[in-house]
Amino acid sequence: MARMSVIADGAQVEALIDRLGGEAAAAMRNEGGSWALIGIRSRGDTLARRLAPRLKPDHVGLLDIGLYRDDLSEIGPQPIVRTTEINFDVDGINILLVDDVLMTGRSIRAALQSLIDLGRPRCVRLLVLVDRGGRELPISPDFVGLRLNADHDQVVEVRLRPEDDRDVISCSPLSRPGAGEVRP
Repeated sequence: MARMSVIADGAQVEALIDRLGGEAAAAMRNEGGSWALIGIRSRGDTLARRLAPRLKPDHVGLLDIGLYRDDLSEIGPQPIVRTTEINFDVDGINILLVDDVLMTGRSIRAALQSLIDLGRPRCVRLLVLVDRGGRELPISPDFVGLRLNADHDQVVEVRLRPEDDRDVISCSPLSRPGAGEVRP
């Protein structure tokens, strides 16, 4: 069985979220204008909901990128599609896009395409809890909680309350050859 190592425990995750919230709040005040906080399902939305009380954005939304992924054929015959909950006009507003782990940049590309299909934001900033390296696309976060140099054969997992039983960031080797990091 693959050995999991804890990168950040509950207190450390909470400290990372607090720091990210402070950095993002300052940037939002400096930039001004109307702001929306949009979390990418499935842990980015949990992180966005935790940041929302501190950031006090004008809008909060949840984004499902399932149908915008470029690896649909690798996920399986029936991708899991959840609802996108953006009940506001994205035209002309600033968006803080939130995700848990950034690796290749392909999920963020899918999220950007999805947002553009909804309208034309004034700007989009990216906040991630973990940047694990391994970029395949020229996408870089504006706000990062933790930077790692994880190998491609390692899985970085983020668990966040209340979605999960605890807050933790862990890393482990892939459990089987060819396994990917695609999570429902």
